[in-house]
Amino acid sequence: MDDKRYLLSLIREGEHQQQDFKYRVADASKLAKSVSAFANTDGGRLLIGVRDDGQIAGVRSEEEIFMMHQAAYKFCKPEASIKFDTYHIDGRTIVIATVPPSVKRPVCALDEEGNKRAYIRIADENIVASPVHLALWRELQKPQGIMLTYDDNISKLLRIMEGRRQTLNQIVSLSRIPRFKVISLLARLIRFGTVRCDYTGQQFLFSMI
Repeated sequence: MDDKRYLLSLIREGEHQQQDFKYRVADASKLAKSVSAFANTDGGRLLIGVRDDGQIAGVRSEEEIFMMHQAAYKFCKPEASIKFDTYHIDGRTIVIATVPPSVKRPVCALDEEGNKRAYIRIADENIVASPVHLALWRELQKPQGIMLTYDDNISKLLRIMEGRRQTLNQIVSLSRIPRFKVISLLARLIRFGTVRCDYTGQQFLFSMI
């Protein structure tokens, strides 16, 4: 398959969990959000120089390519792994930036003020990671073989989520367990496959599996 056919086959897929289109790169810190989201989820690729509707516009300048590198290496902490491949199609230059899943999560995107925020990729959106995601990544760094102990707090949380989905705030309110403790327990329950987290209506909802 030649470069043009390959690129067109990717564009036909549209934007999804592991693919995003970027018409132009005007701000490395904004691009870093996509890099963070892919690194913290299942990995993915950015087709840079492609409009949202799939039209090939091309990368305009070397400065844009420089900002792509900045997004991964300056505006992501820790630095994200990223591979750049350049394609020349009908006189236009397209760059595909491929980001693998990170083993050091969270990969945070920095804004211009240096504030850090981690993102995850859900469908075709970059979503700010919840406190439970941050706790889950810490949980996953712990040694294997740790057992889940069903104490009174965990039993209370499971009763609250039985048969219905609840937000973090709802669970904290109903359980009357300190917020930091609920976050830690939910992360542990997700790790052990007892609870799931869904993103619906612009909010994270937790329920029993």
